Amino acid sequence: MSKTLVEKIWDAHVVKSETGFPDILYIDTHLIHEVTSPQAFDGLRKRGLPVFRPQQTVATADHNVPTIDQLLPIKEELSRYQVDMLTKNCAEFGIELYGLGHPFQGIVHVIGPELGITLPGKTMVCGDSHTSTHGAFGAIAFGIGTSQVEQVFATQCLLQQKPKTMKIEVNGTLGKGVSAKDIILYIISKISAAGGTGYFIEYAGSAIEALSMEARMTICNMSIEMGARGGLIAPDQITFDYIKGREFAPASAEWDKSLAYWKTLYSDADAKFDSVLTFKAEDIAPMITYGTNPGMGMGIRENIPSTSSQPDKEQLSYQKALDYMGFDDDSSLIGKPVDYVFIGSCTNSRIEDLREVAEFVKGKQKAENVTVWIVPGSKQVEQQAKNEGLDQIFEQAGFQLREPGCSACLGMNEDKIPAGKYCVSTSNRNFEGRQGPDARTLLVSPLTAAAAAVTGKITDIREMLTKA
Repeated sequence: MSKTLVEKIWDAHVVKSETGFPDILYIDTHLIHEVTSPQAFDGLRKRGLPVFRPQQTVATADHNVPTIDQLLPIKEELSRYQVDMLTKNCAEFGIELYGLGHPFQGIVHVIGPELGITLPGKTMVCGDSHTSTHGAFGAIAFGIGTSQVEQVFATQCLLQQKPKTMKIEVNGTLGKGVSAKDIILYIISKISAAGGTGYFIEYAGSAIEALSMEARMTICNMSIEMGARGGLIAPDQITFDYIKGREFAPASAEWDKSLAYWKTLYSDADAKFDSVLTFKAEDIAPMITYGTNPGMGMGIRENIPSTSSQPDKEQLSYQKALDYMGFDDDSSLIGKPVDYVFIGSCTNSRIEDLREVAEFVKGKQKAENVTVWIVPGSKQVEQQAKNEGLDQIFEQAGFQLREPGCSACLGMNEDKIPAGKYCVSTSNRNFEGRQGPDARTLLVSPLTAAAAAVTGKITDIREMLTKA
């Protein structure tokens, strides 16, 4: 019987399935961090339970950590408490921890792939919605709640309804200055922030296949922003080349065995999807959001859609979003002054992102009105950036290269955007208050962010690339 890639991986991990009930799904790898794990550990203690398979759990500190002076005691009380509790819990329950100061520490969705922990055909979960990032490797990866974190601790399984499947094809060749971040923002703008609800999405097509692994991670990372359960891309030679030789990747005979299995991980030619959408790469421009959900996006040279063009039942919330952002119907964002530029998050903080920004800003200076934070996704990314001299390029341009963490992606740690200020951000969410109380977020690609940093305003990166 023909199957989609999701069905192949899902069915291989079902421990038990009965009509009318959720499947019992086995979880290969459980990723945890300091924010959503403490209550789950307490639940185990109250029930007198161990972590069932601690060797399949990996921990790091990332969400609520400072990104300056990480080797010093943490000043912020809640952050210090959460990191201390993670250290204590991992020691008590026998879990590997890559804490602050460890060479493998970083954002959980960055370190999994770079360490060779994320592999094709796996099921992976984490108490974080952007776990879908790992789907770039041809894995079923999704976020879970704290009670489910406890379930996985105790049983290495979850009760899960089998999701519907959607295929999104992007064919053709991307234009100059257009990247993976623009692809996913474009898709979400077309199908809305709820367009993928109930689905697990497989991304395919020539434009997807041409992407690097880091670009594919950006695509899968934001699957959740269209309401999807997760997203994945079939593994290929680009995937295999990325994995080979990484710290915890299979090696020698085990590599050959794994590779043979990985090469079976694709949707059969006649597999049936519940929904299929197709887009042309040539239609995608550099994107920017103008509202308070990732579906409120547009090509950077377009005008903000009018409130009257929205469905009647959505007009009130739409106008509320524009009021929050301080924008008007039918207006352009080109030339709009900005206050902060944030380049980081589990969406765009990998070495390729930093290289792209450094190449563009080399020999340039940031605008005086802008504060620029560059936050690498991991200690390994940070070290690689320094090895390549990217830190010197950033410093000379007036950009601040900080230490790894989720940083200004979310208003949880010390890196907050002040109220009323505009932040051009490579992160994944532009909700009200996401980057700090009353902060205003515009989601873009790393290149578009770099252009805003240099010019001090919203700028079409294509103009600057043409001049160069």
